[in-house]
Amino acid sequence: MLKKFILAFVIIVSCGSLFANMGDKAEAAYYNTKAVAVAKSNLGVPYRWGGMSTSGFDCSGLVKHSYAKAGRTLNRTAAQMYYGNGYRIYNYIQPGDLMFFAPTKASRPTHVAMYIGNGKMIMASSSRGVMITSTNNPYWHPKYVGTKRV
Repeated sequence: MLKKFILAFVIIVSCGSLFANMGDKAEAAYYNTKAVAVAKSNLGVPYRWGGMSTSGFDCSGLVKHSYAKAGRTLNRTAAQMYYGNGYRIYNYIQPGDLMFFAPTKASRPTHVAMYIGNGKMIMASSSRGVMITSTNNPYWHPKYVGTKRV
């Protein structure tokens, strides 16, 4: 009888943590989806170094602003986000994941973009403001250093 009780308890606890993890994933997907929508609503906003508002964004300002509107707080700069927010993703990138870029593979990230799906990312570009481009963009692709999920 005690063995049956212990087995039932283990199953209930396991199912509870399974459903809790599913809730965590659903919650993360909600924040990511909302952050992508906020970023897209700012397409065409001009670039402004240090900018974090709809009057002008730099790359990390756009990401920070988008996630703040979705209910998540991120660090301020691309490097701070890379070293202090989320966890590394090595495959199966999803919309809302943060893509980081650096002048060389050995240097700290100096640029961040948000993956939006279908091989596209949204970013604040110093030349074109908030824009969507391919993840295989010939300028950014060789500078890619990693992806994080927040």
